[in-house]
Amino acid sequence: MTGPLGAGMFHGLQVVAVAVVAQAVWSMARTLCPDRTRATIAVGGTLIVIAAPTAIGQIVAILMGAAAGAWLCREASVVAAAERLSVPVPRALAVAALALFALLLIGLPIAAAVLPVPAIAVAEAFYRAGALVFGGGHVVLPLLHASVVEPGWVSEDAFLSGYGAAQAVPGPLFTFAAYLGAIMTGWVGAGLCLVAIFLPGLLLVVGVLPFWASLGRGALMRASLRGVNAAVVGVLLGALYDPVWTKGIGGPADFALALVAFALLVIWKAPPWLVVLVNAAVGAAAFGR
Repeated sequence: MTGPLGAGMFHGLQVVAVAVVAQAVWSMARTLCPDRTRATIAVGGTLIVIAAPTAIGQIVAILMGAAAGAWLCREASVVAAAERLSVPVPRALAVAALALFALLLIGLPIAAAVLPVPAIAVAEAFYRAGALVFGGGHVVLPLLHASVVEPGWVSEDAFLSGYGAAQAVPGPLFTFAAYLGAIMTGWVGAGLCLVAIFLPGLLLVVGVLPFWASLGRGALMRASLRGVNAAVVGVLLGALYDPVWTKGIGGPADFALALVAFALLVIWKAPPWLVVLVNAAVGAAAFGR
């Protein structure tokens, strides 16, 4: 949709993205940062990703969380031993999956630099985003933003509008990659981006499953994961600030609309698809002039 009405609708979708990410931060913080220690780790993660708004900054924040959790969250990690998980995945297949995961993570950037083929560069960007994200779908937002907006493949408005509209679609948030691929190169790009972003997670699951039971029994591992989960909340809070807030909120009217959407999601427990439709309609009516 083009023209003022369409522009207003897309602006409403950008604003609803603020409410959705804010709700995710609120929900994850209540679950993953229930004490001062983990809340402090989350704040540290936010400061890191704001200071270094790149994939490297996100990785550093996660590593900081793991180290801080191993040091500070051991007492909280004392839980009953979990039942052994029986997984029919041969260890040889698991090792092969982990090797392929690493090979693609290292090899795709080299191939993209050597071969001037746009499809390879796109596949590398989305594979890297899927490989480095930790802690849930919303955390992929800064990685995808850096991968497609900063190189100029997708405009800022199209990115945030699509992210807001994606909240009304059932299924995992990673399917947002299909929308981005379709904007760049049509249906072929949609399929390529969708496969590239899901593939690393599939390889990691197959690779880790046979060893997960023994890894999860260690108190140090559980403490580290508590710290990582807290750091993920911080990473998402950083994404809420930039790019979601800085690009989606341009004045008091935007803030008011985002606040109403947040209240609908958190207080009234309205379904996300309904909040998205309401914001798009209000945006078209209020800003489409």
